[in-house]
Amino acid sequence: MKEHYMQRALQLAQLAVGHTSPNPMVGAVIVKHNKIIGEGYHQYCGGLHAERNAFLNCTEDPAEGDLYVTLEPCCHHGRTPPCTDIIIEKNIKNVFIGSTDPNPLVAGKGIAILQQKGIHVETGILKEQCDALNTVFFHYIKTKQPYVVMKYAMTADGKIATVTGDSKWITSEKAREQVHYMRNALSAIMVGIGTVLADNPLLNCRIEGGKNPTRIICDSTLKIPMESQIVQTANEIPTIVAFAKKQPEKQQKLQQAGIQLLYLPNEYGKVDLKALMTALAKQEIDSVLLEGGATLNECALQSGIVQRIALYIAPKIFGGSQSKTPVGGRGVLLARDAYPLHFRSCQKVGEDMLLEYDVKKAGEL
Repeated sequence: MKEHYMQRALQLAQLAVGHTSPNPMVGAVIVKHNKIIGEGYHQYCGGLHAERNAFLNCTEDPAEGDLYVTLEPCCHHGRTPPCTDIIIEKNIKNVFIGSTDPNPLVAGKGIAILQQKGIHVETGILKEQCDALNTVFFHYIKTKQPYVVMKYAMTADGKIATVTGDSKWITSEKAREQVHYMRNALSAIMVGIGTVLADNPLLNCRIEGGKNPTRIICDSTLKIPMESQIVQTANEIPTIVAFAKKQPEKQQKLQQAGIQLLYLPNEYGKVDLKALMTALAKQEIDSVLLEGGATLNECALQSGIVQRIALYIAPKIFGGSQSKTPVGGRGVLLARDAYPLHFRSCQKVGEDMLLEYDVKKAGEL
């Protein structure tokens, strides 16, 4: 039955996808006499935590009941009071936890406080599923960097566009719809200036109830047109342009349009992607969906900022030695220097396939 109640807590937590950043997604269920008497989840950043919402929704006195929560209860004052306080106050008998919290402010301290008060605590209930729920949060807390997902679509022969540059559409409508759920789930979306110039995209989220991610444009020399959809909607959707060559007049126009500018040059006169990730993290942007072209994809891999690859493969072939591939530039010279990936999952989306890989870092097995 423990797994049954924790599964319900997981379902509740997932209701907040895209709305808790930079906080984790958490669900909680209160059980008494083998019956759920209260449940809740962390609905948005700054709102009540899952445990407090569950207590608010109780249909009877929770004293001597059991609490199931997907993440270790907090024990510090942040945007809200500690959840350990209310668990103790409500006289809960047993607490069952999915994931322990890597946040140094918690990290086992919440468990210890509950145990000191005589509450039985058991951890690791559906741990793998609970950990997977908050991959982004765990990475952000541990590294102080956003979690970056590189997404691209290609044909069965590995092309993202024909020799003429045409790429509409490689994947099916169902696959393209799924991408909007990715945009909703992650905090920001990033492309290079080449994508803006070629496609004039809006880079918004087009699902009911979804949220628009912060838009990030890597534009070393500020080529972005003032008439582009990105600039024209910058007062409606948070937009950041990272650049590497100062142009005071263009900078002023972009700022007046509502765009935030980040001057982050590297030694080659391009945008420093590592510095960009650090700057985004300081703004509590915990995750980025990279929908760039071949040039930005190569730079992102080279700089080591990518954690996951989400690759759609369409059942068609473009051919052509000059047709564009997902990762441009010179590429590695030797096979042994390839960027190593670890298989994560595979699913059929319409007629297309979605493959997901974790990007291995140096020293990882």
